[in-house]
Parts: sequence; structure tokens; C-alpha cells
Amino acid sequence: MHRTSFVLKTLPFLIAVAIICGCLATVPAGVTPRVHERECVILVHGMMRSAVSMNGLDAFLRKRGYQTVNLDYPTTRDSIERIAEMYIAPAVSQCLEQRYEKIHFVTHSMGGLVVRRYLEGHAAEIPPGSRVVMLAPPNRGTEVADFFKDSSLYQSITGPAGQELGTSPENLPVDVKPVNLEVGVIAGNFSLNPFFSLIIPGDDDGTVSVERTKLEGMTDFLVVPRSHFFIMRDEAVMAQAVFFLENGKFAHPD
Repeated sequence: MHRTSFVLKTLPFLIAVAIICGCLATVPAGVTPRVHERECVILVHGMMRSAVSMNGLDAFLRKRGYQTVNLDYPTTRDSIERIAEMYIAPAVSQCLEQRYEKIHFVTHSMGGLVVRRYLEGHAAEIPPGSRVVMLAPPNRGTEVADFFKDSSLYQSITGPAGQELGTSPENLPVDVKPVNLEVGVIAGNFSLNPFFSLIIPGDDDGTVSVERTKLEGMTDFLVVPRSHFFIMRDEAVMAQAVFFLENGKFAHPD
């Protein structure tokens, strides 16, 4: 009886500790989960991925009250401009029809370029206060695309969009105008691909250098020890994305 009584008395405390520890593991200091029923977040995956790669982030956002559109599109059939018009435009229209007060974007890799291309001609359609979070975007191209651009295998695998990811002035990342919204960029500096890292100068995530993720006019910038292919699945990164959507800045370590 004594042991049972002790467990019953301490159980609420143990549950509270578990909840607090869970929050600390996934949410930056100062972040309080809020409800955002009138805000829509469009998720845009990267090259050779699908909406499945953003499922974790989708669920994370929905738990915090956001309405989401986890966009799925073929990454290797069309140019980035055509992808933007064929897939981003209908997703934005879907959110506008629901009269959401804000339409945010959270992107991974090439998805950031797709959104940039769309916003270049449609920024005025996006409600005030909307924000963009880009995870590992090749905003200034990547040397990997430069290295492989003449390879027939690379061309067949990545399609027209793959030819637009280089660092030359004529490539799309360099050509697209800055985004006329608050943009937060999260770059990774941990590589799982040593061969690509030999091609890329400076710190990189195995696909894009930290320096080339930066975007002119971006509101905030954060570097995390994550790889390109898994950065969008990291809960600490997800929490930083939500923090930016709420505050227009990241929760930087002291």
C-alpha cells in the first residue's frame, strides 16, 4: 500500500517532467505552441523527393494548429518555372479560396527555388505577414550541378531543373530576383557525402555549401549540424521553422 501511495503521489510530477523534457527536445527556448487555424503553410519538397519527405514536418505544423498543403510534384520532368506555375499556383489558389489570413511556405532544397520563381511574379497575391522558411536551399546554385551538368546520366536523372542549379550567372538561382517576403534560411554543415564535399568549397551539407544557401535580403539565417537529405526531418529544425513563422526570426543559441 505504501508503494502504491507513493507512485500515485509522484505520478503527476513524473508526467510533468516527461512533458517538459519532450518540449525541450523539440522546441527552442521561448517557443510556446500556438494555434494558427487561419494560417496556411505550403510545403515544397526538393529534387528527386516527394511529399512523403515532408510528412514529419507536415504533422509537426498541424499539431501546432496550422493548416497545410503538402505539395507533391515531379521534380525531373519540367523546368523550375513550369513547376512553379503548374503546382505552386494551384496550391496558393487553394489557400486563397479558404480565405486564410496568411500563406506561408516551408521548403527543402530546390523547393526554395520553385517558390522564389513563383513569388517573382505573384508576391502581391500573398497576404501580408506571410513568411518563407527555406531548408538547405541552393539559393546561389551548387558546384555539384556545375560538376555534373555535362553528364548524360545526370541530365537523364535530374531533367531540365537539374540544368538550372549551377552557379553561373545564366543559371536560375542567380537569375531569380530576391523574395519580397520575410525569409528565414536554415543551412546544414554536416555532410554524409565526402565526394560531393570535395567538390564544394567551404562548409557544406553534402550537396550545397553554407555560403550558397544565403539569399539577398533574407531576414534571418541559421546554421545547424545536419545533412542535406535529413535536415527537414529533424525536430529541432522543425521547431526553428515554426519559431520563424511566428516571430520572423530564429531562436538563436545564446
